[in-house]
Amino acid sequence: MRQMLIKPAAELRGTLKLPGDKSISHRSAMISSLAVGTTTIDNYAASADCSSTLSCLAELGVKFERAGAVVRIEGTGIRGFRAPSVPLDCGNSGTTMRLITGILAGQRFESTLVGDASLSKRPMRRVIGPMVAMGGTIDADDGHAPLRIHGNPGLKGFEHTLSIASAQIKSCILLAGLHAEGTTVVHEPTPTRDHTERMLKWFGAVVESENGAISINGGQTLAARDLSVPCDISAAAFFLVAAASLSGSDLKLVNVGLNPTRTGVIDVLIDLGVDLAILNEREVCNELVGDLTVRGRRGPLGSDANIVRGGIIANLIDEIPILAILGTQLEAGLEIRDAAELRVKESDRIRSVVDNLRRMGAEIEEFPDGFRVSRSKLTGARVDSFDDHRIAMAFAVAGLLAEGETEIIGAECVDVSFPGFFDTLQSAVSAS
Repeated sequence: MRQMLIKPAAELRGTLKLPGDKSISHRSAMISSLAVGTTTIDNYAASADCSSTLSCLAELGVKFERAGAVVRIEGTGIRGFRAPSVPLDCGNSGTTMRLITGILAGQRFESTLVGDASLSKRPMRRVIGPMVAMGGTIDADDGHAPLRIHGNPGLKGFEHTLSIASAQIKSCILLAGLHAEGTTVVHEPTPTRDHTERMLKWFGAVVESENGAISINGGQTLAARDLSVPCDISAAAFFLVAAASLSGSDLKLVNVGLNPTRTGVIDVLIDLGVDLAILNEREVCNELVGDLTVRGRRGPLGSDANIVRGGIIANLIDEIPILAILGTQLEAGLEIRDAAELRVKESDRIRSVVDNLRRMGAEIEEFPDGFRVSRSKLTGARVDSFDDHRIAMAFAVAGLLAEGETEIIGAECVDVSFPGFFDTLQSAVSAS
């Protein structure tokens, strides 16, 4: 188990280009595999999760070449996958497992999806139910992986209302709908990230969205088309919080994805008084992209009452651990509610955040659906990643803000989403 030692920093400076967006990279690989022709994907995420998606596609007969951040995929068409000879290993990636379930439910063969110990504990009934309603058959152990999918090319389009706001469930259903007879409609109570809809449109599919209802007709043909993946806004959040919390910082992040369903974290940071600006905003391959600049402010940030709850939570669920670290720097602290979904991520992220912040001397109260953290002076400590990449990265930032050294146990888990994270963070510290 790898340990990482983090020393306090005075400021962050420089210009950084971060890895490609994980969510978009997953979808670019899957959807280009379903297209007719060859697609070149630039800035494909280097994460282990996105490599798991490519490995699963290879077992399904998809041919691809990878050279660094460039991936060339030979699409098979929506009925061109072959039966895998081994279980498809999704590693730690819930996105891989949930989205590819929607594709495999409508195939002509059987397949099995497996994952690591963490993924095998995550809830999968939320995608199994809709697939069964469309005519699919999936066997699972108490709603968890492994998932044994008995493909049915006779899936029927249906209408489904999401019980929780989840882009993964929505995407699973839409991808199954692409293989189904008739029209599939998904109603979402709160808008979630819409990368799947945008990506399907980029490849020529007709996807309708109106008043929270997203519909797709089955049997459409997708056409290969090159694309470039923007840099990951979830990865950017760690650097934005670090720079905002260290007086004298002046940091620029280029080519960051600014999809409106993902910029909740930027809105929250600005509301909390962070000196953050968006420059050079433009559209690239159906996604908004721009450059972000952030400067550290002298004195505490925030207003008299800092509470984040309600519909915006679904659009910044991955950024909540790093927002907890920012909360220790805010005059009035920070309260997060309506975030019970954090309990079933790679770790119980509410418990992981609370436990580690207490080790570092922070005052924090835990709730079933969130926490309240007070402004606190952090002290270096031995903290646990809980094998969760976002927890490890969040507490690397906490270590920069603490007095004394911080040791992160199980730091290798950052490779799930951001190989080279610690080196990139250190480069910004060194440039200051």
